[in-house]
Amino acid sequence: MRIGLLTGGGDCPGLNAAIRAVVKRGLGEYGHSIIGFRNGWKGVAEGDVMPLTRNDIRGVLDTGGTLLGTARFHPHSADGGLDAVRATLEAERIEALICIGGDGTLHAASKVAETGTKIVAIPKTIDNDVAGTDRSIGFDTAVHIATEAIDRIHTTAESHNRVMVVELMGRSAGWIAVQAGIAGGAEVVLTPEEPFDIDRITRYLKHRHRAHASFSIVVVAEGAVPAEGTSMEWETKYGTFGEIVSGAVSERVAEEIAARTGFDTRVTVLGHVQRGGTPLPSDRILGSRFGVAAVDALQQGHTGVMTALRGEEVVLVPLEEVAGRAKPVPAELIQVANALA
Repeated sequence: MRIGLLTGGGDCPGLNAAIRAVVKRGLGEYGHSIIGFRNGWKGVAEGDVMPLTRNDIRGVLDTGGTLLGTARFHPHSADGGLDAVRATLEAERIEALICIGGDGTLHAASKVAETGTKIVAIPKTIDNDVAGTDRSIGFDTAVHIATEAIDRIHTTAESHNRVMVVELMGRSAGWIAVQAGIAGGAEVVLTPEEPFDIDRITRYLKHRHRAHASFSIVVVAEGAVPAEGTSMEWETKYGTFGEIVSGAVSERVAEEIAARTGFDTRVTVLGHVQRGGTPLPSDRILGSRFGVAAVDALQQGHTGVMTALRGEEVVLVPLEEVAGRAKPVPAELIQVANALA
């Protein structure tokens, strides 16, 4: 079987582990040919291919990013995109596709699957917001990086008696903010799931600083917004490609805290640091498990499915049930994050 392989959307640690597993399982166990497409769905539409062998995957297990490259391109949203994808698959004699990506890439995969292409998807995103799976490739490493940053910020915040506002990624779900906030001991965690009241936050910070502390850590997911009817007016800022402008909400939150409390307040925006670097063992293992499961699924005749972690088990879930849906952080977990102040 000739299997196409792509990584789409934002990069994250653990992608190369999944690529390596697909190649090793496909070639070694079944004798399949693995044809990589450079730069995600864009590479499929343009016919930018890279046949993958054992030599190509040697030494990549502990390397961040993706050896295939990636791009934010969705063929169903581009003029003639789906036709171009079909033409490439026919020209390259691709019999099935394995797509590694987040919600945008997987939504595109579901549209391509509707044209009759055999597809198995693998969820990856540091945001951990792909529906249907307990965890996505890249999340654990991003939380580790964010937690380490908060740990470091604690010491400088305490030394200077400051409020430190730390912005983490999380456009529609605050998984990194909540888990890194809990692990790093943040006093306040703001997420897209629960709009915040800046008055309540600043009252709490003033009480904390009067009562028993001279510093505070406020973690803000980039997609956090104030609740309607509260005293902070805000409209989320978007960039050219629909991305949230990095640092915008955290700067505004810091300004409000400083103005309302008089505390020295500073901002740290982690940004793309959260995506890069060496993947943790858990992301290497998850990527490897998903890669093997995806190849096995195609071998067994499955299509239109996504590999998913449920508890400790890797299972297959229908792609149509998860594509285009985001997985929010449970309210209980957000409550824990803000109950430990």
